[in-house]
Amino acid sequence: MTTDEKYMQRCLQLAAIGGGNVAPNPMVGAVLVVNDKIIGEGYHRKYGQPHAEPNAINSVQDKTLLKSATLYVNLEPCSHYGKTPPCAHLIVKCGIPRVVIGTLDPNPKVSGRGVKILQDAGIEVTVGVLEEACNELNKRFFIFQREKRPYVLLKWAQTKDGFIDKIRLSKDESPLQISNELTRQLTHKMRAENQAILVSTNTVILDNPSLTVRYWSGKNPIRITLDRQGRIQNDYQLLDGQHATIIFTEKETPNKENLRFINIKFDENFLENFLKALFDNLIHSILVEGGSKLLNNFIEKGYWDEAHIEVSEQIIEEGVAAPILQQIPDSILQINNHTILRYKK
Repeated sequence: MTTDEKYMQRCLQLAAIGGGNVAPNPMVGAVLVVNDKIIGEGYHRKYGQPHAEPNAINSVQDKTLLKSATLYVNLEPCSHYGKTPPCAHLIVKCGIPRVVIGTLDPNPKVSGRGVKILQDAGIEVTVGVLEEACNELNKRFFIFQREKRPYVLLKWAQTKDGFIDKIRLSKDESPLQISNELTRQLTHKMRAENQAILVSTNTVILDNPSLTVRYWSGKNPIRITLDRQGRIQNDYQLLDGQHATIIFTEKETPNKENLRFINIKFDENFLENFLKALFDNLIHSILVEGGSKLLNNFIEKGYWDEAHIEVSEQIIEEGVAAPILQQIPDSILQINNHTILRYKK
């Protein structure tokens, strides 16, 4: 590992600490180095608060060292005014002579502008250090910027013979338990890593889920469901007002505390309209947990980026058929006799 890669790796470690708190902004870490010694570091802590670069600069006790420092940052410093001033201008003002960047900003309107500001000021700029790892860390932000929709992660658990549940007609019938204690923790980890979680109306009515993070440490996702005709009753957990929730519907319904109703047409373009509405509401990633018909809609339309499928050893012979992905998994993991298949589109 080169010196530049070593300090970029530290940037990625710092950036990841902000996970769950900075969306829809990217996770960014910054490190300042003089004579192979870290003199300051920082990361983007929370959406709307200072970015990684000013946090790193402000952590330096002797500011005269900045004029001989190298700044490492996993994402191109911003060049525009948002909730905070442009970081590129601050770097120039501090007289930092060299900047090493993991990857460019994916926003076509911004990409390269931060680098140009630095280069025009005579700063030596290196781009592309650990670029693949930098892209992976902020894959949700990249999709959000490039495709103007949230990153879509599909997740379901199925039996060995391809069913996600037994056939049920009432919420009084308990759902089939497929996940085990460890795989349930992985599911809640995914919930904490994504800004929102989506389930269908039937899933809400039959399972009455809370859709919160309970078996992992992290922030609860925004709970989202589709309730075209207003079938979900007020006594369901999703409508308890305890956590941020959005209901997409065709019915005019007043908002309540922590509960928003968004009107949308449930026509042949529904999925496109739905994803655009999420983008307009600054939701940059969504975990789709079911049901089967909803998951299949995302697959058929091609609106997915990653899929995690848990396969147990259970055989039930009949039930609700699991969705099918017509491709080879990118990775396979065994956990307590359960198989986790991971796909990337």
